[in-house]
Amino acid sequence: MDHEWTTRKNNHLHKLVKQAKFSASYACVEGIEYFSERNLDVSQIASLATCSFITESHNVILLGATGSGKTHIVCALGMTAVRNFLKVRYVRLPELLTELAIARGNGTYRKMIQQYKKPALLILDEWLLYSLKQSEARDLLEIAEARYRTASTIFCSQFDIPGWREKIGDPILADAICDRIVHDAYSIVIECKESMRKRKGLNA
Repeated sequence: MDHEWTTRKNNHLHKLVKQAKFSASYACVEGIEYFSERNLDVSQIASLATCSFITESHNVILLGATGSGKTHIVCALGMTAVRNFLKVRYVRLPELLTELAIARGNGTYRKMIQQYKKPALLILDEWLLYSLKQSEARDLLEIAEARYRTASTIFCSQFDIPGWREKIGDPILADAICDRIVHDAYSIVIECKESMRKRKGLNA
């Protein structure tokens, strides 16, 4: 019976990892590097790794320049949530917006919104990498509203929060989206002068 229970747990875990669609499924909190120039707070990461922010339906905003290792950190937090058997979904924002545009065209828009409402943790990478069309801003408002205080989202961005409104465009939609995200979120800022890709590249 112990073997059967362990097998079922492992199968469930593998299923959750597959469903999450991490871009870095090898990432783990134990592997996060805390060298001084990154200015990462070890205690803050450890606190987030307890997944209490998920059970309390809080958000996380992770900011950093290209190559600072943002994706690795958010995938590591996502993997920690999966280890706790929580449903997680990772997606790049440009891909999400494309999915929603296609869903609007084929009549599955509401179903798609519901799919992104369900995960206990949604990770939106490359958040506001590009300026949005008004229809895209409305899509994000739908998701932000659907998940507001009922589930957690990690927003991974190169741009500081004051610049989000310009990227969203429509001032009313921008205020509505930011109001549902910013006031209930923990913030992490990575200060990294050298790209992590360069650090770990062949010429390192």
